[in-house]
Amino acid sequence: MPLGWSVPSSAVCTIRSRAAAELRAAPLLHGGTASSRRLQMGSSSHSAAWTSLPPPRPEPAPAPGRGVCMMSTSWRDKQHPDLVNFIAAFLAANSYRLNFLSISPDFIINNGGLSVAFIFETSWDCENEAAVFSRVNTLKRQFKNLYVVVAVPTVEQIESFNQSYFRYDMELGCPTFVPVNDPEMGFEKMLKIAHARGVCKQQDISSTMKNEREQAVQCMDAFLQVVTSIPGIDNHDANMLAQAIGSIEAIAKAPKSLILESTDLSTDKAETVVRFFRDRQYYLSPKIN
Repeated sequence: MPLGWSVPSSAVCTIRSRAAAELRAAPLLHGGTASSRRLQMGSSSHSAAWTSLPPPRPEPAPAPGRGVCMMSTSWRDKQHPDLVNFIAAFLAANSYRLNFLSISPDFIINNGGLSVAFIFETSWDCENEAAVFSRVNTLKRQFKNLYVVVAVPTVEQIESFNQSYFRYDMELGCPTFVPVNDPEMGFEKMLKIAHARGVCKQQDISSTMKNEREQAVQCMDAFLQVVTSIPGIDNHDANMLAQAIGSIEAIAKAPKSLILESTDLSTDKAETVVRFFRDRQYYLSPKIN
């Protein structure tokens, strides 16, 4: 402090009281310093006011790992170290264990007892498209759960990828292609897909959804059988009524004006639908389609 400067006594008291509060609040390291041990034991004139500090709480045990991620060594050697470091840190933050192995796909992620394989193209190259789709066709026969993640950051790459996808006659969803903006987003998508598939297996959601889809198809088939029994109404008309009006009960109550406004049915067909559900003599009389 330069000569001639003075500090008010009130400021000195404030600084001392603040320092004392910080000492009381700060956790002590194992063993502590000589001054901290004196504070805990109550020596000096302030010992009566300060009680011994409680021991620090033990750190919680690390959470059990969610799964295992296996990275291909050949894929790793072709990538920039920053991307590999990002993947390792992202996996550690989400309690995944990372192993480097010599495997056919670029990644295999196991979550909840289900393994999902991934092909990870970090930057789409149209000159390498033949090798990529050849590899996809090979691996989809080896792995039941296979996804292809492709980074297409530019409009040109997106157009090139779309053209290549249809040029090589890929079957939609076999396997599923996941285009992303950058490699970091791509790996996050991969981990989310593996996690979701593992959760679905544990909760048996897939079989439940399959049963619901089968029930929905059966209900729709029954709906079509009823509506197409109306003279002059075909499958297209029945689907239009289902989308615009709804259930059979709703169609039976719908006026002619609503049918004409909501669908592309002709006036004659709309009158036939209304008569079929409301004219007792009409719907009980024999009809030949």
